[in-house]
Amino acid sequence: MITRAVVHGRGGMAAGRPRGARPATLLFVVPVAFLAVFFVWPVVALVHRALTSSDGTGLVALLDRTDAWGLLGFTLAQAAASTVLTLVVAAPLVWLVTVVPRWASTPLMVMVTVPFVLPTVVVGIAFRALLSPGGPLGGLGLDGSVASILAAHAFLNVAVVVRVIGAAWRALDPRAEQAARTLGASGPRAFLTVVAPRLLLPAVSAASLVFLFCATSFGVVVILGGGRLQTLETAVYTQAIGYFDIPAAVALSLLQIVVVVVAVVLTRLLAPPTQAVVGRTRPRVVVTPARRTCAVAAAMWGAVILVGPLLVVAVRSVRPTAGGTWTLEGYRALAVPVNGETPLDTLRSSVVSAAWATVLAVVVGLLAAMALQRSRGPVHAIASGLTLLPLGVSAVTVGFGYLVVLAALPPAVAASPVVVPAVQAVVAAPVVVRIIAPALAAVPDTLRAAAAGLGAGPWRVWRTVDLPAIWRSLGVAVGFAFVIALGEFGATGFVARPGTTTLPVLIGSALNRPGAEYLATAMAASMLLILTTAVVVVLMESIRGVEGSEF
Repeated sequence: MITRAVVHGRGGMAAGRPRGARPATLLFVVPVAFLAVFFVWPVVALVHRALTSSDGTGLVALLDRTDAWGLLGFTLAQAAASTVLTLVVAAPLVWLVTVVPRWASTPLMVMVTVPFVLPTVVVGIAFRALLSPGGPLGGLGLDGSVASILAAHAFLNVAVVVRVIGAAWRALDPRAEQAARTLGASGPRAFLTVVAPRLLLPAVSAASLVFLFCATSFGVVVILGGGRLQTLETAVYTQAIGYFDIPAAVALSLLQIVVVVVAVVLTRLLAPPTQAVVGRTRPRVVVTPARRTCAVAAAMWGAVILVGPLLVVAVRSVRPTAGGTWTLEGYRALAVPVNGETPLDTLRSSVVSAAWATVLAVVVGLLAAMALQRSRGPVHAIASGLTLLPLGVSAVTVGFGYLVVLAALPPAVAASPVVVPAVQAVVAAPVVVRIIAPALAAVPDTLRAAAAGLGAGPWRVWRTVDLPAIWRSLGVAVGFAFVIALGEFGATGFVARPGTTTLPVLIGSALNRPGAEYLATAMAASMLLILTTAVVVVLMESIRGVEGSEF
């Protein structure tokens, strides 16, 4: 989401900051307060619970008892393997986005983006249907294997690689490559010696983000691992909800937090933020027969790996079991009440909750991006790292922290409908920051200074200079925030109550019930989420345009 992609942008105004601009510290007040209440508080409560409440067993003994070191090894190994596979799978599509004409850009980016913003529980369903006996690839024997998890992670995170590296490639000045070709270098040699070195930094940035997402993956591992394959993320949930072993769950959560903090620090060190590129558009690519053939092959590759699993879900929604009868019972069940609420009612509640979460995430993210754009030096570096932290910390860990906090609050607060949107906004806000910050950094400071010099106050400078320049990125941020909130599953599963249940949580519950009718309902509900997500992404890509926000 990111949760599940994310583009690193660096703010920082030049020495000629517009006269009368608000200090960055004032803009940080709302984001810091939001982060403190809805992120830091639950995490600190979790740490406090670990230190004050246990069964008499020390932390190291708890980690040994839960095989934490084995879980850590598998978590890191599968994340690394998933990252490598994602880079390989995405490579043809990265090239494709740099050569397609304008009319093909929107459908291509929709195809790439929809998997990334789908709920992970839906992705798990898609790959289980694809690889299970009787499925299109059931004969490979990969159902419930590590390979199925790696494939699902690659499916989810192709968008991160395509958007980050593709945007950097489109922004490169092509004259150096053209000079190499003029001097006799072949196409591959010109790429390897001129283009590839300049794409190394974006590639490292994309890989580090994919690794972070895969290390904290929950829904995919829960569904495809079948309880046999577990990461730190799923083990926290199992210990807390399955066994109600709170000390063990807290110990695993602390280890998860340490891993994520180290990963975020390494991400910042290995992939320092890059300056936004302004006013540079890659020239029109000359279409040769060979290039056209390669483009068609790359497009077919993308359709197979990104659309194929979704088509399997569509088929299973009307034919739940392989070789079974065709039926619309799953879709009819969407209007049948379950505990007084139909899945369609749940979808409406999910949309309302996601809308409120979007408002929260965009307000917080916009203020944070503006503050980052005005800050410099150590303050900028620290603040930028903090905005990335909620994106990397396990959603299950955050949800578990909420469970600890809400247990100590009055029941009316714990059951408040505000809780779910707040949790979803915590997950979505970092993505908003990473989309808007590069756009703000791309606005020339001379324009702000000129407006201020003509007597415009800070608000008018922002309204007349910054807002017109970033409105596309702002629209993309709204779309991303909405679909991420709509599909959030890990943390929401801890805090959802009757009346605030979201559709991903409902799908997860249906999958845990035996019977083809529940499977049909889960598949039909998954199709609702897929279609809703696709519509939002189409609107988002239409706003973005070909040269809009990179992510």
